[in-house]
Amino acid sequence: MIKTPRGTQDILPEDSKKWRYIENQLDELMTFYNYKEIRTPIFESTDLFARGVGDSTDVVQKEMYTFKDKGDRSITLRPEGTAAVVRSYIEHKMQGNPNQPIKLYYNGPMFRYERKQKGRYRQFNQFGVEAIGAENPSVDAEVLAMVMHIYQSFGLKHLKLVINSVGDMASRKEYNEALVKHFEPVIHEFCSDCQSRLHTNPMRILDCKVDRDKEAIKTAPRITDFLNEESKAYYEQVKAYLDDLGIPYIEDPNLVRGLDYYTHTAFELMMDNPNYDGAITTLCGGGRYNGLLELLDGPSETGIGFALSIERLLLALEEEGIELDIEENLDLFIVTMGDQADRYAVKLLNHLRHNGIKADKDYLQRKIKGQMKQADRLGAKFTIVIGDQELENNKIDVKNMTTGESETIELDALVEYFKK
Repeated sequence: MIKTPRGTQDILPEDSKKWRYIENQLDELMTFYNYKEIRTPIFESTDLFARGVGDSTDVVQKEMYTFKDKGDRSITLRPEGTAAVVRSYIEHKMQGNPNQPIKLYYNGPMFRYERKQKGRYRQFNQFGVEAIGAENPSVDAEVLAMVMHIYQSFGLKHLKLVINSVGDMASRKEYNEALVKHFEPVIHEFCSDCQSRLHTNPMRILDCKVDRDKEAIKTAPRITDFLNEESKAYYEQVKAYLDDLGIPYIEDPNLVRGLDYYTHTAFELMMDNPNYDGAITTLCGGGRYNGLLELLDGPSETGIGFALSIERLLLALEEEGIELDIEENLDLFIVTMGDQADRYAVKLLNHLRHNGIKADKDYLQRKIKGQMKQADRLGAKFTIVIGDQELENNKIDVKNMTTGESETIELDALVEYFKK
């Protein structure tokens, strides 16, 4: 038997309706913030991610699905959304649009070759936003407020917003030099990943998940001690806006995020639920990127964004015992008796559906009792029984499946009955 590839999943109807509900809610929320949807290809030139995400990152080094197409071009299934959105912004010359900043959001499958664990898949669905064209602390604060709004709108309460400033490029350069000087004498005691990062991306050492290394990292220099005056002022303004908005936050000087393009504001939204099993703690992450567009041969524009996993959002809802308010029951199930009634029901169903009524019938020639059980399994709100007598008299009994009460109406008036 052929099964799904490792690290992927089938989303069956019972779960698919939850996905659709969440995606619809996210679409609606984006209209409140004036964000417009953008859709980019599932695969892109490998060079986009090598340059945009960073050659030294785990994503590029270990996790990308890369292959040669029939034209001998190196192609990669997208591992994240920001680089592709920025590429589109540059390619379509959106910097010339007077409606700056350009506010965009995306939603779709991403691909990373990661070790499978609870809530993590090799094909996963990512929702993200990008605001490009304005370097303003109020934009950063708006994006952070949006993150909180999204998760709170689904009823989640155990949320912890963690923020940091990774400074501008000049601050990062000075800080990286200090990290190399700090770690170089003891780097042989660290994991192989940290050893390889020392001279390529030393800030990524701070993100190490090995317990032994985490203890040693506690004594490392802090980025906040290397911020220049401009970076400090920017960070203070972001925090002031968050204070004005009443959004609580925790500062973590070791929060650097996993991608090379972040500058100034970096953030993660964490779960702080005592019932959470610890397999996943980060729900969402993002930050500002002020050099990414130029890195991809674009203009000297700035941007900020975040991304969240739909799978992790669903897991968080499950952990907190939150039921989504999903209404997908049938309006009407038609029970038929005899060939003539069954044939008429096909025509009636078509008429009902074209008038916005969710309806279905039996297709397995079940007896009446079996058809009524099927109506109940499908959650039909009402049922009608059609036989030769009902067709002849143009009269039917509409049964309310919740109360058990019935009402006799003319068969021709069925649509009007449901629309009243």
